[in-house]
Amino acid sequence: MTERKVAVVTGASSGIGAATARRLAADGFEVVVTARRTERIEALAKEIGGRAFTVDVTDRAAVDAFAAEVGPVDVLVNNAGGAIGAESVEAADPADWLAMYQVNVLGVLHVTQALLPALRASGDGTVLVLSSTAALAAYEGGGGYVAAKTAAHTVAATLRLELCGEPIRVIEIAPGMVKSEGFAVTRFRGDEEKAAAVYAGVAEPLSSEDVADTVSWAVTRPPHVNIDLLVVRPRAQAANHKVYRG
Repeated sequence: MTERKVAVVTGASSGIGAATARRLAADGFEVVVTARRTERIEALAKEIGGRAFTVDVTDRAAVDAFAAEVGPVDVLVNNAGGAIGAESVEAADPADWLAMYQVNVLGVLHVTQALLPALRASGDGTVLVLSSTAALAAYEGGGGYVAAKTAAHTVAATLRLELCGEPIRVIEIAPGMVKSEGFAVTRFRGDEEKAAAVYAGVAEPLSSEDVADTVSWAVTRPPHVNIDLLVVRPRAQAANHKVYRG
């Protein structure tokens, strides 16, 4: 009997991360879920028959301890991230920018560096970075998040160049408007009204499950097929600044 491949999903306590964990488990992967909220990921791991590790991706010592314990890894889904605030560049709090950089960029760096030996040893490893269409086009009020996701995009592109010739592919998926659990609420510091306004009039923004489906497709291509960059948006969104609101 062939052993199941192991997929690690960061930021798996909610939203896209949790949906991706469920989808990859349904695809036959043994899924390792990580996040800061222990109770949530333990419940998810029990639901999908996976394993849970409480890990803050911005804490390098915690990431290294996780890597030492997790064992073989075939797929890494760098999903942990998020946006804080929607102030202009002029009015932004540098602390918010730092927090976004730490989780969206250094978090990807920490986990990828720590798991690359295992991914290489698998003989067919995949690193997937969930960036954002924010990485591809700036918009007002998004400076810190745009900067962080642009950096994550650059990490993926650089890593792909550096690993060329090795048995590891590097995939980037850049979602557009996704109505996922907590994302907009966190961005607007708990203001449910402002969070809801993001999706006002949009009949069908992407769901977390839509993005998970895209992740599943990308990581299950034949080993020689690399999806360098896949942009996925709802039909109602033609660009970051162009959204149909009926």
